[in-house]
Amino acid sequence: MSNGTGDFFASLFHHQRVVIIASLSAVVAVCVAIMQWSGDRVMMSSMASDATLYAVLVFVMWWTMMMAMMLPTAVPALLTDSVIARRWSPAENTTRLQIAFALGYATVWTTFALAATVVNVMVARVIQMTPMMAVTSQVVGIALLVLAGLYQLTPAKQSCLTRCQSPIAFAPGQWRPGPNATYRRGLAHGLFCTGCCGPLMLLLFYGGVMEANWIGGLALYVLIEKLTPAHWRLHQFTGVLLLVWAGLLAFSLRLI
Repeated sequence: MSNGTGDFFASLFHHQRVVIIASLSAVVAVCVAIMQWSGDRVMMSSMASDATLYAVLVFVMWWTMMMAMMLPTAVPALLTDSVIARRWSPAENTTRLQIAFALGYATVWTTFALAATVVNVMVARVIQMTPMMAVTSQVVGIALLVLAGLYQLTPAKQSCLTRCQSPIAFAPGQWRPGPNATYRRGLAHGLFCTGCCGPLMLLLFYGGVMEANWIGGLALYVLIEKLTPAHWRLHQFTGVLLLVWAGLLAFSLRLI
């Protein structure tokens, strides 16, 4: 590649990065505002015993929370896919492809939000929860820590994290042009990210689904985990830490 071509793609990548990050920052800000709004109304609807309204608002809260937490972590993959598309299929509308990739990624996390809503509503019926939607049962809390910690140590976690960290959302030689193919690449990347981070979302039921500090801390960890070199094994350290945490809680309750 000539210096001129390399400079062109470097400039293009920088421009796209600024635009996409700015756009996603605006989306995240809107999602946070909607999440706060829906969270307030979840508490109001729960007091009013309106089951349908409660379920709808819980979904809105989970959906906006997932978008705010996970969309920023997809930026490297989206940018890389966009630059490759510009390189291999220059006639394509780059903006349309970026939207298609983001929609594919968002589709996966929308499905996850729907599943989490079902779990949330069912759990609230059988287990007492705080106003911030954290389980009050310490035994259940310990179980959540153990499940999340154990998953961090599994080969499935390692595999999904490796694929999620890679900005290439397709196998070499299998890249296809067009919005439909780009949407599928977004879906694929979203599925790997769900396999990587989905089980960690169990911890929201421990710290509070509506607890802003807990949500922010978990979102920051997910971002750091994706950006940290794989050979550091941060996920394994975190898994051990969660298991130790669960063990200390169990010991304090004289469960062990």
